[in-house]
Amino acid sequence: MIETLWALGAIILIDLVLGGENAIVIALASRRLPPHLRKRAMLFGTLGAVLVRFACVAALTWLLLIPGLRLVGGLALLYIAWTLVRGGGDEEPEVAAASTFWGAMMTIVWADAVMGLDNALGIAAAAGGNWLLIIFGLLVSVPIILFGSTVISRLLERWPRLIWVGGGVLVVVALQMIWAEPLLQELISASSKQT
Repeated sequence: MIETLWALGAIILIDLVLGGENAIVIALASRRLPPHLRKRAMLFGTLGAVLVRFACVAALTWLLLIPGLRLVGGLALLYIAWTLVRGGGDEEPEVAAASTFWGAMMTIVWADAVMGLDNALGIAAAAGGNWLLIIFGLLVSVPIILFGSTVISRLLERWPRLIWVGGGVLVVVALQMIWAEPLLQELISASSKQT
């Protein structure tokens, strides 16, 4: 029960910290559209972004079953946490505003596929292969992408050290992922048998 609550909390924090950039991309990509098309592009763009993210999380969850890739994924999460607290993600993403609805949709989905890998890796790692938690994490990301970026950016402007909380959660998830690596467990088991 405690592990499930930890995973839920970690997924929500990862979504909050890493999901806000996607909302900014959606707003930037659709800013030149007429108001009636802008709202539709934002809604469908969010749905497309979530579908792309689901595919990424599903692929990563499957890939993390391959021996050695939990270690690689954990190290990648440590790097993501380091860049986050170092301030590497502070610059606003460069997104060309589209002049057509489908152009905006393509920009949004493509940008989310590129930028959402860190979020997908975080969700896959925190969920530990539990598909209910993965689906929960993806559902939580929808309102965060739609409404959350403004709130998150205001909170981070007011209390910039909150970024350390998100970075800390990513570090803990990364260390859990590395510790769960089957190759590492075999190595520990073999060395403990020798002593």
